[in-house]
Amino acid sequence: MNEWRGWRDAAEDALYGPDGFYTRPGGPGPAGHFRTSVHVSAHYATAVATLLRRVDTALGHPAELALIDVGAGRGELLTGVLGALPAAVRTRLRPYAVERAARPPGLDPLIAWRAELPAPGSLTGLLFANEWLDNVPVEVVEADADGVPRRVLVRADGTERLGGPVDGADAAWLARWWPVLAPGAGPRPSPGLRAEVGRPRDAAWARAVRTLRAGLAVTADYAHDRADRPPFGTLTGFRDGREVRPVPDGGCDLTAHVALDACAGPAAERLTQRQALHALGVDGRRPPLALATTDPIGYVRALGAAGAAAELTDPAGLGGFGWLLEPVGAACTGLLTA
Repeated sequence: MNEWRGWRDAAEDALYGPDGFYTRPGGPGPAGHFRTSVHVSAHYATAVATLLRRVDTALGHPAELALIDVGAGRGELLTGVLGALPAAVRTRLRPYAVERAARPPGLDPLIAWRAELPAPGSLTGLLFANEWLDNVPVEVVEADADGVPRRVLVRADGTERLGGPVDGADAAWLARWWPVLAPGAGPRPSPGLRAEVGRPRDAAWARAVRTLRAGLAVTADYAHDRADRPPFGTLTGFRDGREVRPVPDGGCDLTAHVALDACAGPAAERLTQRQALHALGVDGRRPPLALATTDPIGYVRALGAAGAAAELTDPAGLGGFGWLLEPVGAACTGLLTA
């Protein structure tokens, strides 16, 4: 069918329906279409393992320590973290992969694979969501010729038209978090300006945080701030490693940057990925040139590691991502900033 639908419903089916981009049987998973920080370098998993150990220490080394990976892909991050942990932590660890796709073959049996988050308040430890919220579908709105913000409707072939005016809770969210497109607030916006209404992401993140009884919840993603919202939105598609026009037919990823400031709770801390990874020991500095004379193989290895670390922390690339840290309980406050 090729009916007109709001972007949120259309993207939900295209990404997570029976034959969705992320859920179709036998698909390559996210790594077959784009690289996240997890796929760039093992440094990323090592950094998450370091953060997990800090959480463990802050919580007093509980008998069961949870690591919940939300939007786990094919389990690459959890696999890397497990490999980076000492036995004393690993034996107490309860790792959970939250992912709508089927469990991949060959995954460590220690990892529990779930389609939904565990029950609220049921776990103690670290919840980590890498590039998850940008795939939580949202409504897209656009100012019409008279400057009235209207919902953007789309068909499965990617054709768009404007629907009804934005009202209710979506209008209230725009007024608070994307004021240049707020209905009835000040001068009317210029025709063609667009926004993504992030209410579903705010709710999804709040639910994820509530999974923890105590610990730390972290999300890392493409992000923007209230004072610097992109005037034409950020909705786009990815297929086979290339950015493409967003088409909700199940054949491409559909992603939009995240208003992390709207998601943040009152105790949240925000960092760039560059700041966060530096605090966790990821350093992209080149090895000393003298090492090339004394240990040429070691020099080449260290140079490659430095290059991968530099890519993860590049402020014009992955290093510019936003990290949102939500402590649950006072023990895990300031683990990257103290």
